[in-house]
Amino acid sequence: MVQRPKTEAEIQAMRDGGKILATIFRDLKPRVVPGVSERELDAWVAGEITRHGATATYLTDEVKFPGVICISVNEAITHSIPTDYVLEKGDVVGFDFVITYKGMKTDSAFTMVVGEPASGAVKHLLSVTERSLYAGIDAIKGPTRVGDISAAIEKVLTQGKIGIIRDLVGHGVGHEMHEAPEIPNYGRAGTGVLLTPGDTIAIEPLTTLGGEGIRTADDGWTLVTRDGSMAAQFEHTVLITKDGAEILTQL
Repeated sequence: MVQRPKTEAEIQAMRDGGKILATIFRDLKPRVVPGVSERELDAWVAGEITRHGATATYLTDEVKFPGVICISVNEAITHSIPTDYVLEKGDVVGFDFVITYKGMKTDSAFTMVVGEPASGAVKHLLSVTERSLYAGIDAIKGPTRVGDISAAIEKVLTQGKIGIIRDLVGHGVGHEMHEAPEIPNYGRAGTGVLLTPGDTIAIEPLTTLGGEGIRTADDGWTLVTRDGSMAAQFEHTVLITKDGAEILTQL
């Protein structure tokens, strides 16, 4: 499966949109404090998306999500609906959202601890998961097989003894939020779809301090770990170039 080709203008729109997304994340982090509610953060992000001239992709007919951003706390992995829950010191909270800018989508996520530095097993979870994301990006050397990215991510997570959620994967992104191909967080180097310059993908390791089993919460959206273990997610939208990769969702 190959992606629909993108024009230079469309790729530039993704660069610009990615910078907007990264700016919102940068400015969101100081607001993630004990005593703030998920709905308050969702409303702030909504305002920032509008202020920057972008669209909240989650609110469009493509998704129809009940918020502009997923806010996933502790054992929640992703797709979590913002609620009236008030964040507490020590909560492990992940943020994941997509924006549309000039018709093109970019996607990113990060996980942090509320009100204090990460420590112990949670620090290890966040550190190893983020490191695996960059290992996957570093595996891109121009035209690259998906399996090369997947194997690089898996190696870091396995060495760190972190659980890999195999049912959730990265994906192509650009004209649509989810495009071909899927980018698993495990795999064998030298296999899979060949990514070529101009392709854009979202690489997103999703991990736990326990097993890989997941279930859907009663709200029909939120995915949580079956064993109640803490979860983490880090994600960037990446452009494949002739000799490597360009991270679009960073400042």
